[in-house]
Amino acid sequence: MIIGNGKLITNDAESNFYDCGAVYVKDNVVEDIGEFEEIKSRYPNEEVVDVKGRVIMPGMICAHDHIYSSYARGMAVSRPTVDFFTTLENQWWTLDRSLTLEDVKLNAYTTYFEAVKAGTTTVIDHHSSPNCAEGSLFAIAEATEDLGIRASLCLELSDRDGKEIAEKEIKENVDFIKATQKDSKGDKLHGLFGMHASFTISDETMEKAVEAMEGVYDGYHVHVAEGIEDEYDSMKKYSKRVVERLEGYNILGPNTIAVHGVTVNEREMQILRDTKTNVVHNPQSNMNNAVGAPPISRMIDLGINVGIGTDAMTQDMFESVKVGTVLQSHETADPTRGFGEGAYMLFTGNQNICDRYFNKPLGRIQKGAYADIITVDYFPHTPMGSQNWVGHVLFGMSGGMVNDTMINGKFVMKDRIITTVDEMAIKAKSIERATEIWKNM
Repeated sequence: MIIGNGKLITNDAESNFYDCGAVYVKDNVVEDIGEFEEIKSRYPNEEVVDVKGRVIMPGMICAHDHIYSSYARGMAVSRPTVDFFTTLENQWWTLDRSLTLEDVKLNAYTTYFEAVKAGTTTVIDHHSSPNCAEGSLFAIAEATEDLGIRASLCLELSDRDGKEIAEKEIKENVDFIKATQKDSKGDKLHGLFGMHASFTISDETMEKAVEAMEGVYDGYHVHVAEGIEDEYDSMKKYSKRVVERLEGYNILGPNTIAVHGVTVNEREMQILRDTKTNVVHNPQSNMNNAVGAPPISRMIDLGINVGIGTDAMTQDMFESVKVGTVLQSHETADPTRGFGEGAYMLFTGNQNICDRYFNKPLGRIQKGAYADIITVDYFPHTPMGSQNWVGHVLFGMSGGMVNDTMINGKFVMKDRIITTVDEMAIKAKSIERATEIWKNM
């Protein structure tokens, strides 16, 4: 199949850009790229998808998300949410305790619908459903496979619901990692070991998790210093800052995602750099929770690989990176900072993370990369080319402009219509279940 007749952003190592380009997709990978007419003449018998001037570009990657929060939209909370801790306890932890396996699967579908419609083709999710921990990741995986999206999944471990549930959470993580190592569904599923945060995990539970992971995998997905309370708790209980504590358990490393990092200090950033741990920034969530802004500019200067996610505030990575860009300009009080950081997180950091989890490149259109491709209804009113396409993406495009989403060589959305499952029937069931869940809030 040839997808062509539009401005082609490759995001490859040379930042190749074609004013009227085309991609030749064979099976589930990119086989060739070039000028539209040239590609058509090279492969005369291939089906041609004419995008009619739309932008062709790599699918977006969301490096941190929370499927379980899907029912929160429009939800009222009657108990106090006056600070970070009470927001966790009275909103998010009340919600995740209410979920059944049916809810988990519905949440996955509805989250993925919005992701696909916003051009997100890979989601790295951090799930929580303590009262149905067993089988929860496998339920999400079923929705992942049905819809056709690519995902890395984990279940957060925490002591907040007791030892018995914590043991189930450990087992679910390890079972899922082993299952995806045996069958990754054509490299579309991956597993990490999920942890909530240092302040909800005792030394005993941490030791059990690390022991369970011995010989299995070394990749974790953990909230790190999202709020200053996490640092206070770690210092009080363990006389270590959060990153230092995690380093002591060998949890940090190239396959680990440390989410947020809002309150890390210079020493912690050096540890993250030296262990080659990935950091994922979630600007809208940090602002919404009033926890502050992480030192992203300093992290990137130090050589830390920093990606960007949404923390489920949205599924639109175009939106998330806009906020992340201007937040760094605001936080550093330096108008020369922000743009480069936003571009790095979205177009380099996230790709570097996926390089560690998947067998072929993602977030790039180049020979041998997976064919995760989107088309965007964006017709610029200023010049657009190899030197400035990033500015057009960061400040001109939005998820609502995405017209088509291809994942693994197949269109999961065509002309804004989900092609693989019945979107409206699933949403109707989600409304029904959300109405019941809200009674607990």
